Amino acid sequence: MTVQTMSSSQGSPARGSHSSLVPFDINHPTHVVLVNPDTAFWGLVHKNKMNEMLAGGELMEIFLAKANIFADEMDMLRFHLKPSAVYFNPTERCNLNCTYCYIPAKMRRGGNQMDKATVFDALEKLHSYFRSHMPAERMPQVIFHGAEPMLAREAIFAAIDAYGDRFRFGIQTNATLLDEDAIAFLTSHSVGIGLSLDGPTADVADRTRQRWNGNGVFRHVVHAIDRLDGYPRFNVICTITRENLHHLTELVEFFHAHRVPACMLNVTRCTLPGARTVCGEDEDVSKAYLAALERTHQLYRETGRKLVVANFANILIAILAPTARRLMCDISPCGGGRSFFALAPSGDLFPCSEFIGLPAFKGGNLFTQSVEEALTSEPFRLVSGRKVEDIAGCNSCSIRHFCGAPCPAEAYEMNGRMAQKGAFCRFYEEQVRYAMRLIADGRHEDFLWEGWDADTTSLCAIGSV
Repeated sequence: MTVQTMSSSQGSPARGSHSSLVPFDINHPTHVVLVNPDTAFWGLVHKNKMNEMLAGGELMEIFLAKANIFADEMDMLRFHLKPSAVYFNPTERCNLNCTYCYIPAKMRRGGNQMDKATVFDALEKLHSYFRSHMPAERMPQVIFHGAEPMLAREAIFAAIDAYGDRFRFGIQTNATLLDEDAIAFLTSHSVGIGLSLDGPTADVADRTRQRWNGNGVFRHVVHAIDRLDGYPRFNVICTITRENLHHLTELVEFFHAHRVPACMLNVTRCTLPGARTVCGEDEDVSKAYLAALERTHQLYRETGRKLVVANFANILIAILAPTARRLMCDISPCGGGRSFFALAPSGDLFPCSEFIGLPAFKGGNLFTQSVEEALTSEPFRLVSGRKVEDIAGCNSCSIRHFCGAPCPAEAYEMNGRMAQKGAFCRFYEEQVRYAMRLIADGRHEDFLWEGWDADTTSLCAIGSV
């Protein structure tokens, strides 16, 4: 039997009892998981001891002794966070016309864009909001996002220069406008840099990521990746579609060969109709994704150098230490409007950038209202109130707190209401099974950042029998 549940925060006073453990088959030859769906407590047990463990004994005693602490931590994570980050969209415009983009084409062709004075005004207001509730030693995070934020380069570079002592900055860019001077500026200011690339060759990558005239951008992205070699604060995002599905293993080989420290292999968010035309089938995506993960492990064993797939690492951490997870899509309610929010170029506030093309989810405006008013607005409450307990199928799922039924924007646009699953349910389930198999086989650390658990406190960890 192996039980390992960790925590990154202190437990609050006990709230009640959560007494059931249920089996979850992970397709492992010798082990099965027993999990408490409410608290995310779990134990790996040998299959021939499962009934014995369910009847009582050591595992149940351990669980009952800690159940209230785990329940309180899950409650804090899900319902009592305050935002510490903002996805700052300085422009609606983009020089690309990617097939699956969640921002409507009309906005990307000629939408709003902030000037320098407006960017500075927004940062002043954001600084006041974050400082009103965040500890002095913690810096809030601003991720310049888009559309394509580098179209507002002059304004955002001036902001990074002026506000570097008040925010941690990041930028998500398509890389086409990252010249030598821009890379030098961003790296010298320790800005986190996210790039996008969907394939290991131009033929694959350019199928879904193109300029308005149809030309691809593969070589621009590869040039930026090579220029960033050795810079620890960059990553590359791949969006998984039917066009690149069968090239994911080659793609992680490509990333590894180009010394990319971390990547994300994201399923297509099916918020807008265009994305639904290129998304892969659930089972096909699962197989290709897990094969790519296995290849990253082989490469690590062969070379001693990791390529961390960040969104999968987050699932592993959600299992090992739920409150230490770095991304907040795979929890219910998601992080939108709770741990972060999005700012549009007009000053409008949305729970997440995924909602920027959906006017009904505007919660307020930074320049005319307080952030607090937006956070308590009806559109924000609709998102922050979406929880797995209200979603058919999720409410009876034993791993609901390792998945979270993402994404609310996708679920709403696909189904017309929040209390529905989004896409790729099977994919998320298979991720968790694979993660649990890695833990059972003692391979999970090979998929995680070094020092990922530096700030965690072990509340429960016993060995195998």
